Amino acid sequence: MTINRPGLPGDLPSAQTLWARWALIAVLEATAEDEEAGHHRTGTWVDDRGLHLDDSGCTWWGFARRGEGRYVLFGEDESSDGTWHEPPVDMLAGAPAWLPHKKLQDLLNGGELGCVYWFEDGTWARAPYPGTLDDDGLDCGMSRFADRDEVLRTVADADHAATSAHDAEALLTHAENHRLTPELLLSLTTDPDGRKRDQAAMTRALERAGLNRP
Repeated sequence: MTINRPGLPGDLPSAQTLWARWALIAVLEATAEDEEAGHHRTGTWVDDRGLHLDDSGCTWWGFARRGEGRYVLFGEDESSDGTWHEPPVDMLAGAPAWLPHKKLQDLLNGGELGCVYWFEDGTWARAPYPGTLDDDGLDCGMSRFADRDEVLRTVADADHAATSAHDAEALLTHAENHRLTPELLLSLTTDPDGRKRDQAAMTRALERAGLNRP
């Protein structure tokens, strides 16, 4: 799936699909050590606030459920022009009341927010952009989850599940259909290169992400 620059709402898969793909990577990366890192955590993870991505450098993103069928996606990549655009872009223009406005406005005021997208009634939306905004960072930030083939490559690589292509496809399909049980998760993964799977942490992440229930 191609993401435009700047991004368009139609560039993203459904929020449920995006959640499943992102969450699967978070589950595969989960360790007890990372859980204890708190605010200093990096990588891809899930907690009670939602899904997170932070490379401790050029990109960070958050993705949260906001009630039945409602999601908010927000973050920043170094490719985004939104943070420094003049005049400033109001990323919350037209946003629904159910978004976490205070948190997002604080990020916006601090120059830390590249874009905000929200999902409701089966559709993504965002604030209108001026024609002079070249990139909001969505492509560099989210193409890794929007492109299913890229997700499969990540699932199967040596740093994650180290599975066969067949098992990677099975893992992702089960996740996208919210039927990935702990038993399936562990049967379709092996120890990545250089470390043993933290099965307990992976199972906790799976439960937090809700990939084993509708």
